[in-house]
Amino acid sequence: MRHVKPLPPHLAELVDETRAVATGFGLELFETIFEVVDYQRINEIAAFGGFPTRYPHWRFGMEYEQLSRSAEYGLSRIYEMVINNDPAYAYLLEGNSLVEQRTVVAHVFGHVDFFRNNYFFSHTDRKMVDRMANHATRVRRHIDRLGIERVEAFLDTCLSLDNLIDINAPGLRRPEARARDTSDGERVSVQKLPARDYMDRYINPPEYIAELEAQQRREAERRRAFPVHPQADVLGFLLEFAPLDAWERDLLGIVRDEATYFAPQAMTKIMNEGWATYWHARILTEKTLRGDEIIDFADAHSRVVATSPRKLNPYKLGLELWRDIQERWDRGMFGPEWDACDSLAERETWDRQLGEGMHKLFQVRRLYNDITFIDEFLTPDFVERQRLYTFGYDHRSRSWKISSREFDDIKRSLLDSLTNFGQPWIVVRDGNFRNRGELLLSHRFDGQPLDLNHARDVLQSLHRVWRRPVSLESLWQGKGRLFSFDGTQHADQAWDLAPLT
Repeated sequence: MRHVKPLPPHLAELVDETRAVATGFGLELFETIFEVVDYQRINEIAAFGGFPTRYPHWRFGMEYEQLSRSAEYGLSRIYEMVINNDPAYAYLLEGNSLVEQRTVVAHVFGHVDFFRNNYFFSHTDRKMVDRMANHATRVRRHIDRLGIERVEAFLDTCLSLDNLIDINAPGLRRPEARARDTSDGERVSVQKLPARDYMDRYINPPEYIAELEAQQRREAERRRAFPVHPQADVLGFLLEFAPLDAWERDLLGIVRDEATYFAPQAMTKIMNEGWATYWHARILTEKTLRGDEIIDFADAHSRVVATSPRKLNPYKLGLELWRDIQERWDRGMFGPEWDACDSLAERETWDRQLGEGMHKLFQVRRLYNDITFIDEFLTPDFVERQRLYTFGYDHRSRSWKISSREFDDIKRSLLDSLTNFGQPWIVVRDGNFRNRGELLLSHRFDGQPLDLNHARDVLQSLHRVWRRPVSLESLWQGKGRLFSFDGTQHADQAWDLAPLT
């Protein structure tokens, strides 16, 4: 456990009071250790992804510089930070007012409850603070032995691929990849039905027997495939099969471990931030706020939920959806009877007084991620009340314009942006492509075409790890294409796409 400086007495009392109120509301918390830090330190921690210690890399320095300048120019300000760990660690900015600290502490406890209880966090490493420090030590040892340039160059490659993981793998049992069977092909033999010679062609039609033999050959080829099934965890496949040195395999494993740890936070951003905002608002306005602090709290809270015409605020959207769920389940605004009601006046006054809102909130908090949250609980009524819309750039007028206010368009746009974090689904299809040890990846086309410039950069990074030609199949402009990189030049060609199994 990290040793941190004790809180000042007035903040320690504030934390104890807020924790008692939070648990009284039913929140389930890890032990949470708060530390007061200055602007410089909180920007440094934020640059490290919220952790006090990370391995050295120029990316963190650039992030720190950007955060520092943003704070210096008044463009943004970090009020709090909390780590999914047991115990949880949270940071308070020393320049915050007492009301801001009270808000931050309540917000942190909302996050900690979500970390502890949401299913998608249940497989994360709860000792990640220690593991991150261990990662930093291992990377520094490689640097001392091999030099900063060599280690950092390979880290750059690994980090450019850190989104090629199976975000659902920790909660599912996936079929494992296995090495290709290099033995001779299996002999294909179809058992025929017994028949006399003159009846054989009728009882065992040659066309039928030929089709059975073809099916057996395809099945034999499938069993010898490498991998047998497409692998969504590209980094995991590279970690197991790429011809890497021990130190390179160690670095790739570190990047994959950390990417897997952070994935649930990206999968639940709207829910998690909305949940924490919901609870800081309730805890303060219902229990801990004094009369002379209301204006200061309103000012702090308004900054959290502020909206922008061209940017989705997950705090605001999440908060309003949680409130909407509570109201609907308190008043019984769900189910067949509600769906069948087409009277606007009746729907506005609808109240079955079920009082199930809080029970539903805790149930949803436990089982859902952002995709299922939006898919199930975003409603046309909610979209209309919140005045949501989609927008796009109009090249004719050279300005951003509203594209649609239709519910289906808005919901589809949200779900598209959340599915795999809005990034293309890439899987390993063949680790011995063309029987030459080449790597073949497949893009699971979902309507969004590849960014070809980015795809080519990824192929180059994959080649540096696989050290053999790398190819990616995709649907491009309605036709199958194969994009390849052999270490010196890129190529693409027409390609017959086969279905993924």
